Amino acid sequence: MASLKALKVRITSVKSTQKITKAMKMVAAAKLRRAQEAAEAARPYSERMAAVMASLGSRVTVGPESPRLLAGTGKDQVHLLVVCSSERGLAGAFNTNIVRLARKTIERLVAEGKTVKLLLVGKKARAQLARDHRDKIIETVDMTHIKRLAFSDALSVAEDVVHRYEAGEFDVAHLFFARFRSALVQEPTALQIIPVPLPKVETDTVAQAGGVPAVVEYEPDEEAILADLLPRNLAVQIFRALLENAASEQGSRMTAMDNATRNAGDMINRLTITYNRTRQAAITKELIEIISGAEAI
Repeated sequence: MASLKALKVRITSVKSTQKITKAMKMVAAAKLRRAQEAAEAARPYSERMAAVMASLGSRVTVGPESPRLLAGTGKDQVHLLVVCSSERGLAGAFNTNIVRLARKTIERLVAEGKTVKLLLVGKKARAQLARDHRDKIIETVDMTHIKRLAFSDALSVAEDVVHRYEAGEFDVAHLFFARFRSALVQEPTALQIIPVPLPKVETDTVAQAGGVPAVVEYEPDEEAILADLLPRNLAVQIFRALLENAASEQGSRMTAMDNATRNAGDMINRLTITYNRTRQAAITKELIEIISGAEAI
């Protein structure tokens, strides 16, 4: 059984840890509100951009003259995985869930005979993926110096991806991040960003309503507009992923620190009970020794 001094030191240590986790929870909660507002504000623009791309894409016949970001290279042998993670730890399973999804994708693509390359945004993904896939990492984006995300941060990542694509380094690109649902739920998500997937525009709803789709004329033509919008759409999707990640990170950290604070409280209670029992046993033993000595005299 541990001595009274050791138990007292242990209790003091856990109390200090509890103060730290409680403070981290409060900081994460304060940051979460701003990060959540930014993520929710970016969703309508991102979704509207995707809708515009779908509308334009439905009017274009994909061919050799189409923008490469839309038409692709004609093959899918080399895949680039852009994995977004945090720069700091103590965020629960936030980073682990994203990396787990990326690993499953890597294993699937390798099993299909594909070549995989990794572009990592945030050092926490690198720390985990480097254990088994160090040879696949071609670039790591350090965002430690960034205090508040801006579109320019996503634009620099998008420009790097586009430059590598135009240089023929890969055929297909996927984006990995955590979609923010709530402080308790962050959903790991994988999106194909190159070639840009353009879903068909749904017209069934319009037909059922007895109407006809609106006729829209574009100036300049659709392909010229797509050539300009496709790189911007890529940057928008990456920016949204970074904002979703920022909110998910703070939500996960707040939950993790709350659980850590509760666990520290439970541990303090158990250690306090053990300390009191040990102290009581020591006092009882001393009393017995005194009484036994007095009787012997």
